[in-house]
Amino acid sequence: MQKTIVLGVTGGIAAFKAAQLASDLVKKNYDVEVIMTKNATEFIAPLTFEALINHNVIVDTFEKVANRSIHHISLAKKADLFIIVPASANVIAKIAHGIADDMLSTTFLACSKQKVICPAMNTQMYENPVTQDNLKRCKELGYAILEPAVGHLACGDSGKGKLCDLSDILDYVEQFFHRSDALKGKRVLITAGPTQEALDPVRYLTNHSSGKMGYSLAQAALDMGADVTLISGPVQLQPPKGVHFYPVTTAKEMFDAVCTYSKQADFIIKAAAVGDYRPVHVSEQKIKKSGDRLHIEFIKNPDILAYLGEHKQDHQIICGFAMETQNLLANAQKKLEKKHCDMIVANDLHTEGAGFQSDTNIATIIDQTQRIPCPKMSKYELGVTILKHMLALHKQGEQ
Repeated sequence: MQKTIVLGVTGGIAAFKAAQLASDLVKKNYDVEVIMTKNATEFIAPLTFEALINHNVIVDTFEKVANRSIHHISLAKKADLFIIVPASANVIAKIAHGIADDMLSTTFLACSKQKVICPAMNTQMYENPVTQDNLKRCKELGYAILEPAVGHLACGDSGKGKLCDLSDILDYVEQFFHRSDALKGKRVLITAGPTQEALDPVRYLTNHSSGKMGYSLAQAALDMGADVTLISGPVQLQPPKGVHFYPVTTAKEMFDAVCTYSKQADFIIKAAAVGDYRPVHVSEQKIKKSGDRLHIEFIKNPDILAYLGEHKQDHQIICGFAMETQNLLANAQKKLEKKHCDMIVANDLHTEGAGFQSDTNIATIIDQTQRIPCPKMSKYELGVTILKHMLALHKQGEQ
């Protein structure tokens, strides 16, 4: 069922970003309703939003709209989520104290669903104790606050007060609507990120994995009620709050951690990009430049996915990943059979919008009986899709 998001837009230079947010939400198949303050219309015209969302934009509390005799009540009831982007200091003060003197604040007060505030304002206004007290009160009332970023502001100042990234808002929306108890009681083990193999005290071999796919999977599993263990190579990401987190560096360390924690897992997802080989000898001193060529002997690392497939327990569902540069589906199918997995997620490194470092992915889920194309979506969305498919395979196995 399509979810409705009421988007409140207040007066501020960041109001134009709300138009991009509305467009992004519509593309994700959300029904978006927009309420603007009169000050917001000085920065961006309501017609811009109307063209994007295919609804009338409401500004005036007493504006007549077909089939809405009491506008603020009908919109408040329709909303599944209420977001104010940007939220000015003035509007934050109003909603913190229950003042309802325009369409936005009135509808906000009438809405009983989850509410999200995305502040954006001058640094001094944001840091003013009055604004901070109002934000604290909003948190106490149960409203989510997406903290502003630090940066150069339209007024010329630099500091905290810049609207948070739209990707942060979209991530919040996706996570909010995917929260469930679908995986309650299930233990999920996920590997993420790259591994590093030292050559000497200065250099190491690694790959371009950012860990974003594995960390998105961990967040998705948490949101679906699972008990999550995340084993991660070195990345520039914070692990989701609530996971059992085990950082590792080398492939051997990741193998040992997986051996320790896999026995208790119901679902295992090996999203890490593990190095296939490691140097036979690691120099205790920095390798000095000498000659035109450097010869290093390598030895094969443990195959973690193969080990999991060989030691798979009856209650377990195992998912691997196949990152390829050619013959994607054929190579992924071979990997599925050779490693004794239940499913493989295949993606092509050369496909735009997929692969390392990207916030999105394009993949094909392959199991023993079918291939399911997954069009371009956020890695979090793909994570939810993967987990739902694993749950379906688990239920099939119980029948």
